[in-house]
Amino acid sequence: MAWDTDRTKRLLLEAAVHEFAERGPDGARVAAIATRAGVNKERIYQYFGDKQGLFEAVLTDQLAQLAAASPLHPDAAGDLAEYAGHVFDFHHTHPQFLRLLHWEGLQSHAGALPAESARAAHYAEKVRALAAAQRAGALPDDVPAGYLLYAVAALAAWWFAAPQVVRMILGADVDRPDSQRAALVALVRRLEPRP
Repeated sequence: MAWDTDRTKRLLLEAAVHEFAERGPDGARVAAIATRAGVNKERIYQYFGDKQGLFEAVLTDQLAQLAAASPLHPDAAGDLAEYAGHVFDFHHTHPQFLRLLHWEGLQSHAGALPAESARAAHYAEKVRALAAAQRAGALPDDVPAGYLLYAVAALAAWWFAAPQVVRMILGADVDRPDSQRAALVALVRRLEPRP
């Protein structure tokens, strides 16, 4: 029987997402990831080099999933509220993603981040799309496009980054992601010009 390398890598990435989100890159154990994936731990070293390489692969994979789930193309950049809703949806279905970013942030005092130049280029494309929408009058231009993208990303993510704050402020609505999403979309919609 032929070895399915792609399937094995996918199993390891999926297991590693949870292990890294729960314990961080330093606390995660290669053996635990391998056990969770049902794969020999030597495959981690073979495919990813070491635990840090696996962490970087996990972040890169999760960021690619976020990009696919929340596109911001120039022709649709004027609908910033819809983009915010897609980002919210991704965080709702991938709650471990923000934990991974927090762990990355705690470790990133010095040195480059995984795929930093590609990630920066991806964000630059989104900023250019928003700037074009601003020039076309589809979005207000009193806030630079980069700040606008950052603010919307923060608004969409904070529900999941600090659920305890959501609970304290919203009380009973804490378990109502449909209401949260609707409020987010309505709030971001206020940033769009009125006809």
